[in-house]
Amino acid sequence: MKRMKSPLLSLPGAVPGEGPDEGVAAHYGDLFREQRALADGTGFVDLSHRGVVTVTGADRLSWLHLLLTQHVSELPAGEATEALILSAHGHIEHALYLVDDGETTWAHVEPGSQGDLIAYLESMKFFYRVEIADRTEEYAVVHLPAGSIAETPGSAVARETAHGRDLFLPRAGLESFAAASGPAIGVLAYEALRVEAHRPRIGLETDHRTIPHELGWIGTAVHLQKGCYRGQETVARVHNLGKPPRRLVFLHLDGSEVKLPGHGAPIRLAADGEDGRQLGFVTSSARHHELGPIALALVKRNVPVDAELIADSTAASQETVVEP
Repeated sequence: MKRMKSPLLSLPGAVPGEGPDEGVAAHYGDLFREQRALADGTGFVDLSHRGVVTVTGADRLSWLHLLLTQHVSELPAGEATEALILSAHGHIEHALYLVDDGETTWAHVEPGSQGDLIAYLESMKFFYRVEIADRTEEYAVVHLPAGSIAETPGSAVARETAHGRDLFLPRAGLESFAAASGPAIGVLAYEALRVEAHRPRIGLETDHRTIPHELGWIGTAVHLQKGCYRGQETVARVHNLGKPPRRLVFLHLDGSEVKLPGHGAPIRLAADGEDGRQLGFVTSSARHHELGPIALALVKRNVPVDAELIADSTAASQETVVEP
């Protein structure tokens, strides 16, 4: 799947992102200033590398309700929600960030994942009156932080959440929007605040066997009182009868280390040292303008909540995100 490259990479100071955020700016020269601006409700984040998918047709909400983990059959126009698509075994395959404008359901998804998502949706159309489209080349996602007083252009569809506004903006208007709504803020600042808020991101906090309970997505992206969907049996069984095998934790990392532990870095008990048994892995790490180096990690459920850990070779203290 073709990745989009933002024209805003031509702005002064822009440093290209890497990995899943290739195609937009990681930062524009001052990471902590950008984080503070975002936390204060100013500026915008270019997320134009993300995939954009729309569903139209009279049956769109009732049909999506059958496929998604979220209750969307009566989703009011303009109300934001998020939802997952699971495998038959309950493992997370897609995360969708949704809003319906009364005629069309809009979703943004991880960069490059829209092709696989659309292929699955197309395979499930059957006799329903729905049309699915990849709108990534036409629309760019931009994020306005909570508290922003920037106006939403009339040509954009807004998705309002507690964390800010996601706009589905015509891609042709991205540069004029940037000129009117700056300063531009890089995706590293956005990611640092995401980690601080303990918000999981598919592809980073997930692997091939992650179930929603491990990441705290029950209730926010998974509705427990709705009809059947693929993977529901696993969701119900774990919720009612057991505990997930792993849990998400937030880590405060030793600030004396120069290098952050990267995605996949092993988590061990500090008492066992670097040769100890691996108990999990770092999913995301960041340098925060107030908290210093921080991370999210997925660890075995039975790791004591007060245990001192090491992430690769970096000392780490944990805060509980998902209860054991």
